[in-house]
Amino acid sequence: MVEEKKKVVEIPSDLMKRSVNEGFSGGEKKRNEIFQMAMLEPKLAILDETDSGLDIDALRIVATGVTRLKKPENATVVITHYQRLLDFIIPDFVHILYGGRIVKSGDKTLAMELEKQGYDWIKKEFA
Repeated sequence: MVEEKKKVVEIPSDLMKRSVNEGFSGGEKKRNEIFQMAMLEPKLAILDETDSGLDIDALRIVATGVTRLKKPENATVVITHYQRLLDFIIPDFVHILYGGRIVKSGDKTLAMELEKQGYDWIKKEFA
């Protein structure tokens, strides 16, 4: 099972010999988090700013791992402020939070609209 899940997030064998997060780069820590998620097989996973601090290569690996773990019997909530992550993880739904509540919902095109227009139109519409 470990070998199978290791492939999901492209964990090199030498990382498996180190203590958790010991001397890991930011990208290696994120990969390790997704590996742990793969091992635990949760029904619900909440990934808050999982793209934070990742270079483009690490982002691709982490996002691909998240996508590979997607199944009909589980759910993943991805919280991000940037379209870049959504170039790799195609969301089923996009929700915009403002003032502590969901003010707008849609598909992936809503995220693209946000990227293009910024948050000002949301503030004007829902302030």
